[in-house]
Amino acid sequence: MQNKFIEVKNVSFSYDADEAGAKTAVENINLSIEKGSFTVILGHNGSGKSTLAKLLNGMIKPTKGEILVDGLNTADEKNEYEIRRRLGLVFQNPDNQIICTIVEEDIAFGPENLGVEPKEIKKRVDSALAAVGMSEFRQAAPHQLSGGQKQRVALAGILAMQPDCIVLDEPTAMLDPIGRKDVMNTITRLNKEKGITIILITHFMEEAENADRVIVMNSGKITADGKPMDIFSSPKLLTDAGLALPQTTELLNKLKAKGLNVNTGVISAKKTAEEIARLLLGEVSK
Repeated sequence: MQNKFIEVKNVSFSYDADEAGAKTAVENINLSIEKGSFTVILGHNGSGKSTLAKLLNGMIKPTKGEILVDGLNTADEKNEYEIRRRLGLVFQNPDNQIICTIVEEDIAFGPENLGVEPKEIKKRVDSALAAVGMSEFRQAAPHQLSGGQKQRVALAGILAMQPDCIVLDEPTAMLDPIGRKDVMNTITRLNKEKGITIILITHFMEEAENADRVIVMNSGKITADGKPMDIFSSPKLLTDAGLALPQTTELLNKLKAKGLNVNTGVISAKKTAEEIARLLLGEVSK
C-alpha cells in the first residue's frame, strides 16, 4: 500500500501486563492505513477496537510490536506531542472532550496549547466551525446543545489542531438517528472534500457504507478486511464476529437464497429499495 500514514506491526496489548491473569485486548495486529482513506473498524463490545483506537493515538503503548504514525513511533515519549497533533481522537461521549463553557473557546483550546498565534487561532476556529456546520453556535454554551451538536463541536476542536488523520471511537453511539446522520455526513465530507484520513470505529454497520475499507475485529484480532461490498456480501464473516446483520443485508441474503439475482453487498435502506426495484422491474419487463 502506498502513502502509508499508519503502520501497525505485530502489535499486542494487555491490560495489567505485568500481573498474573493479564487480559490481552489486542493480539498480533498487523495493519496499514493509507493517507486520505476512509476506514471503518467494526466489532462488538470487547472486541478490542477501542483499545486499538487508543494505541493509534499513543494514549497507551503496545505491550509488543510497534505503531508508526507518519513515521513516528508511538512508544517514543518525545513523539507524543507531534503524534497527537497529526492524529486526533474523538471519543464516544463528547462531554468527556468538551471542557470550556463557550463553544468557540473550547475549539480554540487545542491550538492555544500548541502555541498557535491568536490571529491564526481565530482563523482555525472559524474554519473548524464552518466545516462541521456549527458557526451559528459559536457563542453557545455546550450544555445547551443536542448530543449531535456536541459531537460536532468535539470534532471541530480536533479539526482546529489541523490533524492529518482523525480516529473516531463510537462517535454516534449515544446519539439519536438525526444526530447520527449529521455526524456521519460531517465525517464523510471531511474525508472527501478535505482529504483527512478517517478511521471510524463503530458497531453500527450501516455507517460503513461510504468507507473505502472495512475491518472486522473479534477477540482482539482482525478477522476480516476488505471493501464494504465484499464484507457485507459474506454475512458469515459478521455473524462469526458476534455482529447482528443489518436488516437490509439480511433481507437481500434471504432473497438471494431464494434464487433471486440481487446484490447482497448493499447496506442502506435506500440502495436496498433500489435493488429490489431493479429486480421487480426486470421481472415485469420479461
